[in-house]
Amino acid sequence: MEMEFLIEYGLFLAKTLTLVAAIAVVIGVVVSLSLRRRSSPQEHIEVQRINDRYRQMGDTLEIAMLDKAGRKRKKKADRKAKKADTKKAKDSLSEPRKRVFVLDFHGDIRGSEVALLREEITAVLMVASESDEVLLRLESSGGLVHAYGLAASQLARLRARKIPFTVAVDKVAASGGYLMACVADRILAAPFAIVGSIGVITQVPNFNRLLKKHDIDFEQATAGEFKRTVTMFGETTDKGRQKLKAEVEEIHGLFKDFVKEQRPVVNLDEIATGEHWLGKRAHELKLVDELKTSDDYLVGLTDTSDIYEVRYLVKQKLLDRVVSIFSSISRSRSPFTSHPGAGAPTPLLESKLDLSI
Repeated sequence: MEMEFLIEYGLFLAKTLTLVAAIAVVIGVVVSLSLRRRSSPQEHIEVQRINDRYRQMGDTLEIAMLDKAGRKRKKKADRKAKKADTKKAKDSLSEPRKRVFVLDFHGDIRGSEVALLREEITAVLMVASESDEVLLRLESSGGLVHAYGLAASQLARLRARKIPFTVAVDKVAASGGYLMACVADRILAAPFAIVGSIGVITQVPNFNRLLKKHDIDFEQATAGEFKRTVTMFGETTDKGRQKLKAEVEEIHGLFKDFVKEQRPVVNLDEIATGEHWLGKRAHELKLVDELKTSDDYLVGLTDTSDIYEVRYLVKQKLLDRVVSIFSSISRSRSPFTSHPGAGAPTPLLESKLDLSI
């Protein structure tokens, strides 16, 4: 009995110490984040020269494969090359090298990163000229019409200033993602990237019959015949259903017109069916201009261009981060999409993908 008591007490003590240690770690992280937030601006532009990163990666690998004598020779050669590069840079000040500004966009259904993208584009437009280039590494399967419409409009600012603009699709640019991509002067895609899905979707479950079955009334007051058409709880009429269908068709028509305006080389009847294709087939359909990953493209520019990765950073409070994570999880698991609080379905430029290879 005494031995059992000691074992149970030991386990209790271990659990208590573990809990106290975990709480201490959490408090430490919160305090550290708070101090870091106070010492740095809440919003700022971060710029990193990619050329240096590539060079460091190559040097690290090369040095690791050399013996001691070879490493000494390598370091001596690097110092000599660095001096030569510095002298060359001074001699060519009258002819500055081309600059490539690299932006990233990882889209979700709400187009949450559009606010960051607009700031990054504004910053680039402050310094870029027609001799420079902007590369957008795009990854999105689409989302809300107004969000992705705004994203495309932001990218159109580059075209309006006649700054060469390239989009690289390594994974997916479908529906709203392709709405953004087609603004570019040139679209690159990896061979197995997913491209296309030029279509519109809206969906919402209707619980009206379930409410009636349980004798639950649903009251809704509107002004305007089509203020609400199809909702979650109201009874759907043929007229309302037809109106919603007409709205979706109208948005699809605008989507097709936009794609044709930006990429007149495509056969609209062939590609505007809502289908998506892998990069190789998308290239054949002229949805993209070249089969190449963003990595290959950037490495090929390192010797002739100065490449800068541009990111607009907004520091979130710890509580906001937690709420954002849980909101993203709940949205990704939601079987339908409707405008928050409105009860009406919202048209989406979204590609529903479920592929395995």
